[in-house]
Amino acid sequence: MSETIREGDPILLCLPEGGSYLLRAEERVFHTHRDRVPLSGFIGKPYGSRVIGPNGTPFYALRPTIHDYLMKVRRATQIIYPKDIGLILLKLDVGPGKVVLECGTGSGALTTALAHAVGPEGRVISYEREERFRELARENLRRAGLAERVLLKGEATEGFEEKEAVDAVFLDVREPWELLPAAWRALKGGAPLGVLVPTVNQVSRLLAALEDHPFVGLEVQEILQRFYKVNPERLRPEDRMVAHTGYLIFARKVLER
Repeated sequence: MSETIREGDPILLCLPEGGSYLLRAEERVFHTHRDRVPLSGFIGKPYGSRVIGPNGTPFYALRPTIHDYLMKVRRATQIIYPKDIGLILLKLDVGPGKVVLECGTGSGALTTALAHAVGPEGRVISYEREERFRELARENLRRAGLAERVLLKGEATEGFEEKEAVDAVFLDVREPWELLPAAWRALKGGAPLGVLVPTVNQVSRLLAALEDHPFVGLEVQEILQRFYKVNPERLRPEDRMVAHTGYLIFARKVLER
């Protein structure tokens, strides 16, 4: 049975041509380039319901998915995109009850995905040196209803406080090789490490540094994503694609080399 939308509930407001807005069902009118819609018109209706604007435009209220929250985070930094996040979650074996350490919170897109994946019994520990980014990440996490699963900390000036206590570590910082000893100490034996860097120079330096530390199973990957025009009569790729966003490096901790 479909869930009824209550006042204050999150909704993904969708237009027929595909535009969407992450909002809440409340007593106000929302304006778009096509028409306007009273958001209160969805209250008491099930998700998936339609409200017609004064100009005849149909608006649909959907339940937001975690992907919607990721793509619509309020951002002050470049974010890690879903095309990379999916592999990160799998390679780091992030799941219910896990404890995951992240360094480089930024706007909190990956943080949000990690918090969603670990469930109410898990925990995400996220280090970020910029207070303004930590506050923005808190706002995005609260918006997704996941703030209570995340512990935000400041700069890891002397490494991480956690010692052999986390199930996975992910680094999204400019010089990740400097944090390899701290990451190794934080990880449980055999646990995975993930890193994202934007340039091949950083990949080369990181790989050289990993050879000097007790990590095995090194991998370097890059994921490209291409969308298609949704016209069944003239199916073809979109003119633009999500190409390079970053290089992903994965490794596993061992106790000795």
